[in-house]
Amino acid sequence: MKLISFLHEGAASYGVIEGAQVRDIGHTLRGQWPDLKTMLGQDYARIAAEAALNAPGVELSRLELLPPVPNPGKVFCIGHNYEEHRVETGRPKTTFPAVFLRFADTLVAHGQAGWVPASSVEVDYEGEMAVIIGRGGRHIPRAEALRHVAGYSCFNDISIRDWQRHTSQFTPGKNFPRTGGFGPWIITADEITDPQELALTTRLNGETVQHATTAQMIFPVNEIIEYLSSFTVLSPGDVIASGTPGGVGVKRNPQLFMKSGDVVEVEIGAIGILRNTMDSEPR
Repeated sequence: MKLISFLHEGAASYGVIEGAQVRDIGHTLRGQWPDLKTMLGQDYARIAAEAALNAPGVELSRLELLPPVPNPGKVFCIGHNYEEHRVETGRPKTTFPAVFLRFADTLVAHGQAGWVPASSVEVDYEGEMAVIIGRGGRHIPRAEALRHVAGYSCFNDISIRDWQRHTSQFTPGKNFPRTGGFGPWIITADEITDPQELALTTRLNGETVQHATTAQMIFPVNEIIEYLSSFTVLSPGDVIASGTPGGVGVKRNPQLFMKSGDVVEVEIGAIGILRNTMDSEPR
């Protein structure tokens, strides 16, 4: 099942994709669950399937997509989680995942413009798989972790490299406006047999710049969830960007950074394609 959040005639809602149509289940369920995040904390697959039977349909092409979860409480990012990327950055091996946070208001949906800030020309792509939490919890054991996943999506952790290097902390370089590409939808977890068996490809203007499989992740999804839940409560709708493979622009020779007009795509097998065109941030 594909779940999306969207704007239709100026109103925000969420729904289930059926071919070229979307069943606007938010229209039916808003009284109980005002947004997709709140529904994900319930028996979301059953609720969505039942609501879709009688929900009004609208053409997908008439909608403006929002990030699949427009208002996550927490957005976790896992750094250097593919061996090739760890090696190209010169980072040492670690016992635990490297974790930093992204602000929810930096997210940008499929089809919307990402922003190239005026204060930097070192704007880099990072194609990643996003994990969306359904059932929340604390101290989640590794063996149970995937049962807490609502689904998966594509993510582009667009990075402002010079700001990222200002100090040893990544926060400024990872939180410029409209630099967290997220979408186009959530593929529910029942559709993904194993999240560690998916091909991930990033393309810039049609040219492949990253290609790997999620099997190459140093810390797989279940270990990440176990670790994150050991220090904080995971809640429905929380998002985990699980790390990027090698091939980032800053480590190429010559370096390859994004500029206004560039089209960047993140494609993950069985999930879909996230596409954003870069534009200059308005002054």
